Amino acid sequence: MAKVVKKKAGKSAAKTKAKIDPLKSVFINCPFDDDFEPLFEAIIFAIACCGFDPRSALDSGTVADSRLERITQALFSSKYSIHDLSRGKGEGDERLARFNMPLELGIAIARRYISLGEPDEHNWLLLVPQGHHYAKFISDLAGFDPKQHDGTVEAVVCAVVSWLVTQGEGITVRTPKQTLDALPAFLAEVSQLKEHWGKEPPWDYIVEAAKKTVPEV
Repeated sequence: MAKVVKKKAGKSAAKTKAKIDPLKSVFINCPFDDDFEPLFEAIIFAIACCGFDPRSALDSGTVADSRLERITQALFSSKYSIHDLSRGKGEGDERLARFNMPLELGIAIARRYISLGEPDEHNWLLLVPQGHHYAKFISDLAGFDPKQHDGTVEAVVCAVVSWLVTQGEGITVRTPKQTLDALPAFLAEVSQLKEHWGKEPPWDYIVEAAKKTVPEV
């Protein structure tokens, strides 16, 4: 079992957020539902374990702005992004697919072309379930090599860590095993947050919990 570093919890979430470095920020674009929640939490923790700052559509409390505007602002202030297309297939009685994730991936692709050659040039990771037909309904992605996973926490953590280890300089990376060994400590912190805040604790508190439970190298 990896040793966990317990950092002092005296910092406010606002101070933590003020120190976010766009060059180390990773925007997460994935389904927000109960089935995907364990994978979402694992991605958050894997990002923190690699020395980066997790970002998502949940990290802004400015509800006066539209959701798409908040997503775009967070994505454009992040050098990296991770996109999971697990829900790109028909669901429910009407067999409707969810296209929010492909839409946000398109924004990330545009963000990359806008920043080409700049210090904050955007780079993104595409995650797809094994056997996913993404290349058929978004044929323009056929030239890219997504990371495939089997829907387990272990597979997603391995995919995220193996990608982030190739990004940036001076980043301290925990191995997938170190990340997985320490994950229960983070999940316990999140569970406590939910006891006090309900199903959706403040995003900054979740990120703070992830950083507090990052294992030693």
